[in-house]
Amino acid sequence: MAGNSTEDPTAVSAGDGGGPRRAPQGSDGPLSRLYDTALLDLDGVVYAGGSAVPHAVESLVAARDGGMRLAYVTNNANRTPAAVAGHLTGLGLAADPGEVVTSAQAVARLMAEHLPAGARVLCAGGEGLRVALRERGLVPVESADDDPAAVVQGYGGPEMPWGRVMEAAIAVNRGLPWFASNTDLTIPGERGIAPGNGALVEAVRIATGRTREPWVAGKPLPPMHRETILRTGARRPLVVGDRLDTDIEGAFHAGVDALLVLTGVTDAAQLLAARPEHRPAYVAADLRGLLAAQPAVTADGDGFRCGGRRAVVRGGVLELEGAGDALDGLRALCAAAWSAGDGESPLDADKALARLGL
Repeated sequence: MAGNSTEDPTAVSAGDGGGPRRAPQGSDGPLSRLYDTALLDLDGVVYAGGSAVPHAVESLVAARDGGMRLAYVTNNANRTPAAVAGHLTGLGLAADPGEVVTSAQAVARLMAEHLPAGARVLCAGGEGLRVALRERGLVPVESADDDPAAVVQGYGGPEMPWGRVMEAAIAVNRGLPWFASNTDLTIPGERGIAPGNGALVEAVRIATGRTREPWVAGKPLPPMHRETILRTGARRPLVVGDRLDTDIEGAFHAGVDALLVLTGVTDAAQLLAARPEHRPAYVAADLRGLLAAQPAVTADGDGFRCGGRRAVVRGGVLELEGAGDALDGLRALCAAAWSAGDGESPLDADKALARLGL
């Protein structure tokens, strides 16, 4: 762990001897100075659809100007790194294609390690996936009758023809090795939450009656983290994301810290119910959290305190006391909820969250 936790003797530790995290941790200074590289998810963190998330661009510019390196790590396999970098630059965040790491690149490396050079691959995805396959010496094709050696699925955007999914199902049914860039069931956009690549992977599974899983490269699995470290050279990375089951779980498996921002798919109620592998080191409303010291959560009698807020569990109900910053209240509630168990017995948090307006 790279974070420099506060020295308050009553502060709650991230875990007990390697056990599950019991509370968000504090920091002595801004996260942008404690970590050398921010491994940033894109959808729901930096932008939603075509528009920047509020406060994202100015926060990232400030973090970069302060010496933090930025790497954009996305499970979205549709666009090429050049296209992503162009989008970011257009939003006012100058970016180079070399700073972008996609699940298409990760799955292409994984496939190249298991297939002969020059192998044909049935590609049920977009341009980003096809470019990544070519970079690894593989030849993308679109029909199960084009003699492919394997099948790969990746998000291809709303315009991807349904016929590509049908061809993938036919090829998988013929027994070909099956790969997927990622299995995110949903993807955030400007108008709301839409089906992601995982939904199409499930469609192929249903059509083929398969019970086995495809080989998956994207977050939260190790091939994506390996691809990211190989491309960025990060030594003290901080994962920044909006999803518990990809960004935060991926950081957990890699043994690095993570910042959850509440600008995407995860809400406060889901965070309180998070399983141990889904609990971030830090929580912030948005990317301004990179620029601030994180407040400590401390034990306080039978409860937990952060700033002016105190949280406690009584009879299976999360209760919130005091006044102050809503995020401090959420951090205290996380400590109370995560310390009460491992998420198997859900707690009633409705009234506490209503007090915070969350």
